Amino acid sequence: MAAHTFHKPRASQVPPVPHAPYAPHAAYGCTEPHEHYAPYVAHEPYGPPVPQDPHPVARRVQRALHPVNARLDDHLPSDHKLSQVYRVGAGLTGVLLVVFGVLGLVDRIGFFDTGGDTVLALNTNGALSVLSICIGGLLIAGMVVGGTFASTLNIVLGVLFIASGFVNLALLDTGLNFLAFKIQNVLFSFVVGVMLMWFGMYGRVGSALPHDNPYWRARHPEQAAREDRARLAQGRLARPDTV
Repeated sequence: MAAHTFHKPRASQVPPVPHAPYAPHAAYGCTEPHEHYAPYVAHEPYGPPVPQDPHPVARRVQRALHPVNARLDDHLPSDHKLSQVYRVGAGLTGVLLVVFGVLGLVDRIGFFDTGGDTVLALNTNGALSVLSICIGGLLIAGMVVGGTFASTLNIVLGVLFIASGFVNLALLDTGLNFLAFKIQNVLFSFVVGVMLMWFGMYGRVGSALPHDNPYWRARHPEQAAREDRARLAQGRLARPDTV
């Protein structure tokens, strides 16, 4: 009895199965049907839901007061250099303000006198002299402390000096000019404010900070840890243990 042999038809002989074209991707702005992509299917986001911050305003205020959780270590070369810059900026400005205030008090100028009394080519009175001594003493304290405190103090007082320049510029010819400001005082306030901000932001703000910078490491802790591990592994390879 002869065996029956079944032959599989060739692929060219299999008739194609007709199908409808895929729906357009309206979610992506596509309006024409096409054959190459499946239709978009909405799905839930992967992973657990991200909890919302119950106190967003308080978090922003805390972030503004403490922008970087970094502490400078004077034993490290990079930290020591930054701390020295902050100390120099705070110390020089503080001494200048204290000298200006003391000379104003020595001349016994009226406390709210708005006359033409000048010290170091700047108009002054008793109130401005006392205020200058207080701010100068605060800057000298920042110089003694150094580190991140001095940097933040320089930035904050720099912003206040610039704001004071604008406010007193608007009050020059009014009866509210209790600090006896003149245009030279306004310019001096701008210069001191910009100088303090520069000293305070040095090595702290920028897009090209070196990776050994403490502020960069505080902003990128994971990448800093990876680089430390890679540096440690390279050191072990370059200096193999000897038995």
